[in-house]
Amino acid sequence: MGSLTYHHAVIAFEDRVLAHLQVVIVNKLRRRESFVMSWRDPEESGDGRSTIWLDPSIPLYFKFEGSRSPQIDRTWLERLTESANSSSGLIVVDEAGQPVHALRDVEGTGLQRLRAG
Repeated sequence: MGSLTYHHAVIAFEDRVLAHLQVVIVNKLRRRESFVMSWRDPEESGDGRSTIWLDPSIPLYFKFEGSRSPQIDRTWLERLTESANSSSGLIVVDEAGQPVHALRDVEGTGLQRLRAG
């Protein structure tokens, strides 16, 4: 499980999800485009959603647990890119197009650990 650190937020994703998000996010920020990214909260927390505002002026850090780069699925990448370019922003979904749900709070931060499914 990897993580995305953005400002004071640390959000954990499976490495495969994070690798796809990295491509989409870096491409948007490289063009100096700000946008929102949203994911689903756990059902036991009300099944809501969380959103962060991504801006090129705020540093990002991608940390992968595994040493190998996951293979990028072009169809999934296109779906995420299309979402990021929409007025709704980047909605984190898995390869099947299903929302990515948070698992639980990361200890001490009040933020979420995420996984696909």
